Amino acid sequence: MQKSKVYPWYFVLGSVLIYTVLSVVPGIIGIGYSFTDWSAYSPDLHFVGFRNFLEVFSGNNDYLRYITNTVWFTIITTIAKTGLGLLFAVALSRNIKWKNFHRGILYLPSILPILVTGLVFTSILNPKTGFLNEFFRAVGLDFLANKWLVDPKLAFGSVMAVDIWRGVGYIMTLLIAGILAIPDIYYEAAAIDGANAWQRFRYITLPMLRQTLAVTIVLNVIYGLKIFDMVYALTNGGPGHRTEVLYTAVYKMMSKGLYAEGTTISSVLFIFMVIIGFFMVKILTKDEVVE
Repeated sequence: MQKSKVYPWYFVLGSVLIYTVLSVVPGIIGIGYSFTDWSAYSPDLHFVGFRNFLEVFSGNNDYLRYITNTVWFTIITTIAKTGLGLLFAVALSRNIKWKNFHRGILYLPSILPILVTGLVFTSILNPKTGFLNEFFRAVGLDFLANKWLVDPKLAFGSVMAVDIWRGVGYIMTLLIAGILAIPDIYYEAAAIDGANAWQRFRYITLPMLRQTLAVTIVLNVIYGLKIFDMVYALTNGGPGHRTEVLYTAVYKMMSKGLYAEGTTISSVLFIFMVIIGFFMVKILTKDEVVE
């Protein structure tokens, strides 16, 4: 009996150790390098204090734009994915025909590799030969044909739209699982009391989905803050840095050999994720009962 209680702790300690070595330690080392002038152009390494961080937030460069783009991307895609995912989850939790087929169709984009999705939509949204513009021209809606990934006013919105299309099915699946876990007895009692569909959704479904919604929102926020693949595949940060986000900036800094600048931006992003994740979990689970 004692062994059965002790062995699981070995797995826990092992997991913590592996996570610490592979994630925490590299993160701390990266933050340490952000206080230096590390680069590919000099073999020497010097401590420069907060100079790199002050440069990021000085407003005399494009770093603030990258931070703003990342934050807006996170906010908009999180709201859209959660809202649409909840809508589809509620609709496809009912006894309707072909519901499993519809679930599969909506979930399918989320299993596609992000780079593949980006490359496919680069072709679809091509201003001259892309399927979307060709469709608009074929049905006489030429005024809707645009330079989706080239126009500075449309590029960022187009990137977010593609990312939402890819991710909403995954969020829907998580929320469907949460809805199906709600006991039917609550809905039966509400129906007997004369509650309509909206009242059942507001007073039963939403409150009992709170923990699942908290998880999906936190996952969306973390994903949005570290977005790279989709932006890189669709626009590579263009046109004119209009779609540049923090991790594409890190990638380009590292490619240029400006390692200190790259690790500084990465450290800023890491701090953002820790702070935002902590407060979001506290807010979304503040009424959670611990037994």
